Amino acid sequence: MKLLITGAGGQLGQEWVHFCENNQIVFLALGSQDLDITEKSKLLENLDSFNPDVLINCAAYTKVDHAEDEPDLAFKVNAEAVKNISEICFLKGIKLVHYSTDYVFSGDINDRFTFPKGYPEDGITNPVNEYGKSKRAGEIGILESGCTYLIIRISWLCGSYGDNFIKTMLRLAEERNELKVVNDQYGSPTFADQVVEQTSRLLLENCEGVFNVSSGGITTWYELAKEIFRLKKKEILIEPVSSSEFKSKAARPYFSKLDIQKISTIPGINIMHWQKGLKRFLNTF
Repeated sequence: MKLLITGAGGQLGQEWVHFCENNQIVFLALGSQDLDITEKSKLLENLDSFNPDVLINCAAYTKVDHAEDEPDLAFKVNAEAVKNISEICFLKGIKLVHYSTDYVFSGDINDRFTFPKGYPEDGITNPVNEYGKSKRAGEIGILESGCTYLIIRISWLCGSYGDNFIKTMLRLAEERNELKVVNDQYGSPTFADQVVEQTSRLLLENCEGVFNVSSGGITTWYELAKEIFRLKKKEILIEPVSSSEFKSKAARPYFSKLDIQKISTIPGINIMHWQKGLKRFLNTF
């Protein structure tokens, strides 16, 4: 199986490169400096020369607050470019793997009780910010293209590469004695290496469609921070606060948990509880 990876410089892209190198998979990794996915002709050039079986699209516009001021750019990358990619994949018979987000849902706090296991793959989408709207538009482009696809929705992504919540907490713990952390947003961290491994298993099993990928269990950012510092034996005072303490331009979801029942039925996939996944991550990071 030959893989072409776009967005290879990001958290997931770098994790895919690491995975492919360790598993002797034939791949071509293209970062943003190598390929702007909005340039259709450049994409075609690379696909024609490399001729992959699968295109792994890790490229995305992810600046949630900035998207409120520049929605056109967010939609250009997350929707228009993705639509072009999916149509090209359909014409060339290439399977598309595309990563999406919990932000395609409303994140309403009441959904915590409506969907105690998290949002299911077929749940009604209702994004509340421009980033979420652009990502949902990208999903729709894929669904309408006719290509063979895997849409993988993830939330609270944490990995060895790039910036994320866990790294931020560890950095702040070196700089401060006290921290305020939001305690009214619910979800579960998704570890990048697990995303790649589970996506690979979906490919090996010839799966298609939409899948949620995340850890087992549910927590808040505050409880996650507490567990990080407990495992790292960091003495720091953490104050739980409401989201209103941190002003942001874009509305943030209060509920980000994704239902992982569907993917848990796939042979070879074992879902790890977020606490176990966090301990594993901190031991290897």
